[in-house]
Amino acid sequence: MGEMIQALDLRSSLPSFEYVVPLADPGATLDTVGGKGASLARLANAGLPVPGGFHVTTDAYRAFVAANDLQPRILAALQQADVAKPATLEAAARAISGLFAQATMPQAIADAIQAAYVDLENKMSVMAGESRSDSLQQWTQSVAVAVRSSATAEDLPNLSFAGQQETFLNIHGVPAVLDAVQRCWASLWTARATGYRMQHGIDQEAVSLAVVVQRLVHAEAAGILFTANPVTGARGEALISAAWGLGEAVVGGQVTPDALTVDKASGLVLAREITSKQVMTVLLESGTQERPVPETLRHTPVLTDQQAGELVRLGVQIEALYGMPMDIEWALAEGADGAHPTFAILQARPITALPPVQATGAVEWKLPNPKGQYMRASVADFMPNPVSPLFETLSIPAIARVGVKEVLRPLTRSEPILPDYILTINSYVYINGTYTLREWWWILTRMMLSMPRMLREAIPLWRDQIR
Repeated sequence: MGEMIQALDLRSSLPSFEYVVPLADPGATLDTVGGKGASLARLANAGLPVPGGFHVTTDAYRAFVAANDLQPRILAALQQADVAKPATLEAAARAISGLFAQATMPQAIADAIQAAYVDLENKMSVMAGESRSDSLQQWTQSVAVAVRSSATAEDLPNLSFAGQQETFLNIHGVPAVLDAVQRCWASLWTARATGYRMQHGIDQEAVSLAVVVQRLVHAEAAGILFTANPVTGARGEALISAAWGLGEAVVGGQVTPDALTVDKASGLVLAREITSKQVMTVLLESGTQERPVPETLRHTPVLTDQQAGELVRLGVQIEALYGMPMDIEWALAEGADGAHPTFAILQARPITALPPVQATGAVEWKLPNPKGQYMRASVADFMPNPVSPLFETLSIPAIARVGVKEVLRPLTRSEPILPDYILTINSYVYINGTYTLREWWWILTRMMLSMPRMLREAIPLWRDQIR
């Protein structure tokens, strides 16, 4: 664990230490190492299990931009960008990306990054008890690192910049690291990042970007920890999302992770939802790839109750450090002894959208029609839990339209029973059973008599038309 948070002693070994500083540098601030970098430095200084590495500072970015005279050309490319017209943002992003690709990294910056990377390799070798020569060619073939963007307008308490700049995983060797750093710099000007800054009135001329280079965690599992329940707003509960492999599949939405609700005070798991995990992000010789989860792991819980409690205890420490509920990226990897997996903290940022704490009390079940009758039957049986607002406003009308109107009308040669046949009450799905005598007559004389035909034709109707 100590290796993960050990700072690199670069100030005595690098002539241009303003371009590169240790990960746990006490002077690492938002202005010098960006939001992600400043948070990681704070976590590392607090003794939390953060993988070792170093920062390429905003000074390096500014020196690179100045040396290649990029700033006026960046601003010129942004002149035609309009946040209301995504195509203009994309065009500006492509133009700026081309500028960065053609630019040359100043030698002083490249030398500082190379020295820091080699120093990281040396320290890892010593920790592993390995004997290596001083040959740079040997050293730079084995260290796998994550190269991650860290903007000065990022991970702020009231704004979420997650995923707007680039991250490159499983990078080996000095040339590849230098290339990844330069691509991270260019990602400050993606269409998404530029548009988001425009929407929130952030000065495009003032933004800058640092880069975090860290030892790559060979994760068996990874995910996200919220130190408050983001669904209910309960501050006494933590919510864990967990999936196999690296965390990219989770944060990118390629996999539905396990969900665990944990009591923060006791560390006890209050609820556990085990999903069918179809995809995982795995390491290749270089880079990563999405692959199917082995059949034996798809329905297997990613975390034990003991591991969930251990992770939440780390989350409670981080929340206390920041004084607010936090959104934390974590990974679980094989420990130094080769037997006991340990957690690594990859990022922590404030939760930007948390429901207010609700006063407990009796839930009022207010019916749409006070004299109506509502049933948990038919398609509602397939939705036993409360549905989300998005599902309620988007999917329920679609289900009602397709499942009722498009099925019953061709088969019964008549109109559906009720326009609000499927609806929600307190976010639970119900079937409206408030029928008039005329509607009951329709059910008995038209729908019931059509049942044999419905059974014969419903499957081809679904397969050939509705779906």
